[in-house]
Amino acid sequence: MSEKKIDIKQKILDSALHLAVEQGWEYTTLRDIAEHAGVSASDLYDTIDDKNDVLVILGRKIDKEIMGNIDLSDDGATNSRDRLFDIMMDRYEALNEYREGVVSILESFKCDPKQAVISMPHLCKSMGWMLEVSGIETAGIKGALKVVGLTGVYIKVLKVWAEDESADLSKTMSALDKALERAEKAANILGF
Repeated sequence: MSEKKIDIKQKILDSALHLAVEQGWEYTTLRDIAEHAGVSASDLYDTIDDKNDVLVILGRKIDKEIMGNIDLSDDGATNSRDRLFDIMMDRYEALNEYREGVVSILESFKCDPKQAVISMPHLCKSMGWMLEVSGIETAGIKGALKVVGLTGVYIKVLKVWAEDESADLSKTMSALDKALERAEKAANILGF
């Protein structure tokens, strides 16, 4: 991807999140984003299909950051569940950079839950990646159920993260640990 395209994506992301805080996500238009980012309507059109693509850009940026920190040559000293916990905590920590904008967008989903549903396929793809790089199989029906389960865990803990303003994200960490433990127990009962 060209450096210009990356720069435009970053401008769009930064502007959209800024506007989400300033005027509310539900009131932020594509035109607002283009004007604030200083990009043409044509460049905006070439970069995103709709406003929800801003969330895709953010998700892929976070995914890429997380992937850059993962050592795939793990010697087996860490089990998959612990790796998954660490990776998911890395996601929440990476989101802190965008906290105000993300929290504003999450708030807007309460008024328009359809927007959250539209974002689900992209979130499920991210969660599939998180499972795979943790060493957890995602193929077949069982794999699909694991992806859906982790997506549910992520969303549940995201609500805790949105209110956790501690430097070490201790509430988020505790909620994630409990949610993963419950998910692991359910998976074991179901034979995953």
